[in-house]
Order: sequence, then structure tokens, then C-alpha cells
Amino acid sequence: MRLFFTLLVCKAVKLILKLLGRGSSMPGLVALKLYPDILEKIKLPQYIIAVTGSNGKTSTVEMIAQTLNHAGKKVIWNKEGSNQIAGVATSILSHCTMGGKVKADALLIESDERYAKYTFSFFSPTHYVITNLYRDQLTRNAHPEWVFNALKPSVHSESTLILNADDPLVSCFAENMNNVVWFGMDRQEFSTDKNTGIYDDGRYCPMCKGIMEYDYYHYNHIGSYHCTNCGHKKENTAFTVTRADLDKGIITINNEYDITLAFKSIYNVYNILACFAVCSLVGIDKKLIAESVSDYVLKNGRVVKYRLGNSTGTFLISKHENSVSYDRSLDYVIKQNKPCEVIVIVDAVSRRYTTGETSWLWDIDFDMLKQDCIKRVWLLGKHAEDLKTRISFTDTDMNKVTVNTDIEAACKEIASRPACELYTITCFSDKNKFLSMTEIL
Repeated sequence: MRLFFTLLVCKAVKLILKLLGRGSSMPGLVALKLYPDILEKIKLPQYIIAVTGSNGKTSTVEMIAQTLNHAGKKVIWNKEGSNQIAGVATSILSHCTMGGKVKADALLIESDERYAKYTFSFFSPTHYVITNLYRDQLTRNAHPEWVFNALKPSVHSESTLILNADDPLVSCFAENMNNVVWFGMDRQEFSTDKNTGIYDDGRYCPMCKGIMEYDYYHYNHIGSYHCTNCGHKKENTAFTVTRADLDKGIITINNEYDITLAFKSIYNVYNILACFAVCSLVGIDKKLIAESVSDYVLKNGRVVKYRLGNSTGTFLISKHENSVSYDRSLDYVIKQNKPCEVIVIVDAVSRRYTTGETSWLWDIDFDMLKQDCIKRVWLLGKHAEDLKTRISFTDTDMNKVTVNTDIEAACKEIASRPACELYTITCFSDKNKFLSMTEIL
């Protein structure tokens, strides 16, 4: 009776919010208040697929859902991206029968790294993907090893762990685990012999703090590594990007399955590979997976084409307080190797909390802005002067840098200029402040 009543209230709250044009985690929050153990009482599908990590969660989950749907599977997933326990509870409970059964072939969960231990205290994923761990939201998450320790309690022996072998910290989750599947990338033409980032989080072994040596880097601390002290190393991978031509936008997995990229980014490559791995493990035909993700355009708003005045542009979501995310967006821009202007916006640092802490700007490789293909740099928002100060310590020509704290005024100025190719880099918190001034294509 308690289960029935709680589900009834949850569904009623969700319906009311829908009628009001709002979507939130409130239904799940109410349900957990009424019945704290309700997630233990729900009959879940055969496959419970969870994805967590600093970057790539939402995109990976969307592609997994796309592939499973393409294979004729019924999938329930938190597509709104509300990835803490209340949001996950909302997704599960709103798809339950009144008897507490989730009618689906698979439950797909995007989980916040810090809150996964709470969600998975009630049930364990059958397949658990961990994409990467980076410096991310310093005010909230401190250091990646702190995030590792927060995430560790969510990892249970009954789950199949699907780990990024190229990330030395993520690889540590395999300790004392028997059922681990690895994914990663072989050396490519764009791989380097030395770390090219501002800092080197791969310098010391996360297991013993000994010196790490790298055979190659793909970016930052992601690559092929081994510890000279304890032997911690990149493991052999079951799912491998054996070829990646980002210029042509083609990757090959396991020397057999070719996939074309709608977005030619190394981030996208890893997200596709994680999707390929987990879908293979739940029995989807590999050729069908490749077909499903080839040329797939994400619907989550991470990449948006727009028009501003006479110019067309590409909007690239890059998480504030996450320097790796910014580095990859800047790298994407310069790899296009065509004349362009770059707009960087830092107005509100976070949607979740109020902070003016901008030390993370110094972790971003803004030296990439000195490239000749970048003809002008626009620094916008409340922290535009902080951005200017940071960039002044690079070799970027400051004569091509324009600073404006007024985003709307700057957009009007840009719109009045001659046509050019634009790239806008900013976070979710500042996304609509810019896109509301444009025409979405």
C-alpha cells in the first residue's frame, strides 16, 4: 500500500509540473521523502546501464539510448540530464506500473560522480561505464582523486565495469574487481610523446605516487602509461579505436568497424567508443552499433550551429571549472585550420552555486589562441577582464583581443561586422545568454 501511494504521489507531482511547463527532480525527491527505500522495492529491467565520469556522460548516454532504440529495445533514461539521486528516482518511478515494475528492456542512468554512491546503494548497475576523471568544478569537487574516493563506494562486485584504460585514475577502479572490460585508443597521428597541457596530472601514479612514464599522450593525461614503481599501466583493451582520422572524420574500432563522425572531436571518439563497448556487451550487433552512431548528431545541445548577423558559427559547450573541456574545444577550433573568430564567455561560473573563483582559467591552454587561423578573440561576461589577464600571459597577440562585460552589446557588435566563421566557447550557465541573441540553424 505504501509503495502504491508513493508512486501515485510521484506521478501526480510529475503531471502537475508537466502541465505547468516544468520538468525537475521534484517527483523523485517527494517519493524519497515519503518512502526512503522505495528504489529497493522496484522491479528493474534485465539491463541497468550506468554512465558516470567528469566529461561525456550525457553524450554517451544519448548514443547508447539511440543505439538500443535502433536495435528495437525499449529504453528508459533520464534524458533531461538530472543525474543526482532525486532525478534518477524521478526517471525510474515515473516509468513504473502502479505495482512497482519498470516495463523496459533496459534502464539507462547518467549519474553524477558525487551522488552515484547514494543511487547505487539501492541497486547495482549490471553495466557500469566510467568515462574519465579530470579537474572539474574545483569549488565543489576539489581534486580528481577526491572525486575518485567519492565515486568508489558506488562500484560493486556484481557490476560489469567498463573502464577507460587510457585514464590512469579511472583504471584504479579495477582494483580487486573480477569483471572489468577495458576500452581505449591506440597511438594515432595526433598523439604526442610529451604532455602538452598546462599541468601534468599523469606525472605521478595514482596508485603509489611513483613516477609515471608515457609511451604516448592523446591529450592531457590520457594515453598509454606505466608506473616505474608499482607497475600500474594501461591495460589491453577489448574495444579499441585502432584508427582515428579526425580530419576526414572517420574512426575504426577493432580494425573492423568504421564509424563516421558528425563532430570531429577526440571527446566524441571516446564517447562513441564507450557506447560501442556497452552496447556490444548487452548483445547488440556490432555492425548495427556502428550504423547507429555513424554521423549521429547529438540532441543534447553540446554542439549548436547558429547565425549571428552575417556570420555563421558553432557553439561548443565547455564546462567552466574544467580546463580539459576548454582545451579540447580550443583544439577542435584550431584543427579546423580556417580563418575564424573565437568568442569565450565567462559570466556565471556555475548554475549550482555562487562563486567568483577563477583560478581554473590558469589551467586552460589559452596559448592555442595565438594560432594564425584565429583572427579575433572576443572575451565576454562578468569575468572578461579575468580572461584578458590570463591570456596576457600567453604569446597571443593582444591586439586581436576584444573585451566586453556586456554580452548583449558585444553580440550586437559582432553581428554588425563582416561575415566570418565564429566559434563560441562557454558553459551551460552562460549558454542561453549568448544563443538567445542568435538564430539557431
